[in-house]
This record gives sequence, structure tokens and C-alpha cells, in this order.
Amino acid sequence: MILLVGLGNPGEKFARQRHNLGFMVVDEIIRHHSFSPERKRFQGLVSEGQLGGEKALILKPQTYMNESGRSVGEAMRFYKLTPADVVVLHDELDLPAAKIRIKTGGGAAGNNGIRSIASHIGADFRRLRIGIGHPGDKARVTGHVLGDFAKSDKVWLEPLLDAVAKAAPLLGEGKDSSFANKVHLILNPEPPKKNKPPTANTRPGDKED
Repeated sequence: MILLVGLGNPGEKFARQRHNLGFMVVDEIIRHHSFSPERKRFQGLVSEGQLGGEKALILKPQTYMNESGRSVGEAMRFYKLTPADVVVLHDELDLPAAKIRIKTGGGAAGNNGIRSIASHIGADFRRLRIGIGHPGDKARVTGHVLGDFAKSDKVWLEPLLDAVAKAAPLLGEGKDSSFANKVHLILNPEPPKKNKPPTANTRPGDKED
């Protein structure tokens, strides 16, 4: 079983903020893979389904970002999971917009949601970091993270949500590198191969030996 955790803050006030990107991504996975309707459990909202042939539980903690670990720890203990079974999806200030990185373990890098989860279950869980870009000025960071996505962000945001949802079964299979590669290929498809031009000794439509 895999536990996918989207990070964000509950309520309409926060729904479109960059800091709620984790909620947005798991919502797209729920829609794309026909997960069950959400219900309240583990101090969060949970939805059940299948990813890559594995049972999957999606959790959106409703404790507010800074206390996410309370919800994740409760769910993990109930299902007797290990940190390796947990994938946390969250916004990442230090990655360019639309870029993703997936890794196991590491520090919190200033994300209080990650810090809270690590304090409850240890640091060795999987993290899908999703870039929102840096505003370029440290004084503008808080406003950027807690600000709503701009209309112009739709150009990259909607394709990214779709790509992550399509590749999500690979997370269920534990194939994190393959997942990252598939997302990249969906967002950056190879251009179609051009037909080989005819040589001087052939006419269009003729086959070369």
C-alpha cells in the first residue's frame, strides 16, 4: 500500500495559493484515477483507489500545513506503513516553475509541513518537490508562496497537474525515477521524426535499396 500526502491549508481562502500545490496535484490524481469520494479521517480528507496495481490512499491533512505530521503519523500507524510507503507532494520554492524532483529523505529546506512530518514519522519518506519558482527577492518570498497562482501560470500549471496524474501509477510501483522521466516526456514530447529526403538517384515515392 502507498500513502500519497498532498500538503496545503484547508479552506477556500487558501485554495488557489502556490503553497496549496500539493492539494491541487492529489486532487488531479483522484480525478484521473477514479478514486473514492473524500471522507474525513486521520485529521484529514482521505480517498482510496489503485495506482500501479497497488492499493493507494490519498491524504490531505486538514491540520494546516505546519501540523501536517499529526495527520500523516496517525494514518501511517493505522495501516502499519513504513516511511518508504509514504510520498509527500508539496510546492518547492527553490525549483523553477513546473520542474519536479523526487527523492527519499533529506532536510525540510524551510518547509514547515515537511518538518512536521519528519518529527512524527522520521525523515526517510519520499518527497515529490514541485517547483513554483523563486520571486528573486527574499523579502517577497512569503507573499509569493502564500499568493494565488496568476492567470498566466495556467500555461504550465495545468499541463503539469495532468502529467503528474498520468504518471502516478509509477509511484505506486515504487519506480520513482521512471515516474520523473515520464512526467518530463509528457511535458516535453520528442518532435516527430522527419522523413529522409530523397537522394539524387531517387524520385519521391521510390524506395531506396
